[in-house]
Amino acid sequence: MENINYFIQSPVASVIFILTIGLSLYLFSNQHLFGKLMLHPYSVYRKHRVYTIFTSGLIHKDWGHLLFNMITFYYFGFGLESIFAGISVWGHFLFAILYLLSLILSDIPTIVQQKNNPGYYSLGASGAISAVLFGYILFDPQAELGIFFVIPMKAYLFAVLFMGYSYWASRKANDGINHSAHLFGALAGLLLTVLFFPDVIQHFMRQF
Repeated sequence: MENINYFIQSPVASVIFILTIGLSLYLFSNQHLFGKLMLHPYSVYRKHRVYTIFTSGLIHKDWGHLLFNMITFYYFGFGLESIFAGISVWGHFLFAILYLLSLILSDIPTIVQQKNNPGYYSLGASGAISAVLFGYILFDPQAELGIFFVIPMKAYLFAVLFMGYSYWASRKANDGINHSAHLFGALAGLLLTVLFFPDVIQHFMRQF
C-alpha cells in the first residue's frame, strides 16, 4: 500500500519511470528501432530527427545503464516531485517541465560539439536524472547518499565532486560516457529549481 501511495503522490515521475523502463526493455530486442531513437547530433543540427532529443532519454544501452539510472530516479525523482507538489499547486507540472527541459538543455552542448560527426550517437536519461538529483540536493543538502550504493557521503559534498569530475571528464575522458550531459543536466536542475522556487536558496543555506 505504501508503494502504491508513493506512485499516486508522484504521477509524473511514475509515468516517466514506467515508460522509460518499458521502452528500454522493448528496444533491447529491437535494434532497428533502437538506432532510430538514439540522439544523433549530426542530424539534429541539420533539423532532422529532432525528436531524438526526447526519445534518446527514454532508452538505455543495457541492463546496467538502465538499472543505475532508474534506481537513482526512483530515490530522488519521486521525492522531488512530492516536494514540488507540497510547495505549489503547480508542483506536478513544474516537475514535468524540469525533467523535459533539462533533457533538452543537457543535450544542447553535445549537439553543438558533435554536429559534424555523423558517427556519434548518444542515449540515456542521465542528463535529466542529474537535474532531478541536483534539484533534490537543493532541498536536502545533508541527505546521506550511497555512492555506488556503498560509500556514504553527504549530498552537498557529492554535488561538488560530481560537478568537478563531470567538468574534467567532459574535456579529457574518452570512455564513451556523455559526461557533458551529466554536467549540463545538473546545472539545468539547479537553475530551474531556483527559478521555480527562489526561496530554496535560503533554505539550502540554513541547512549549514
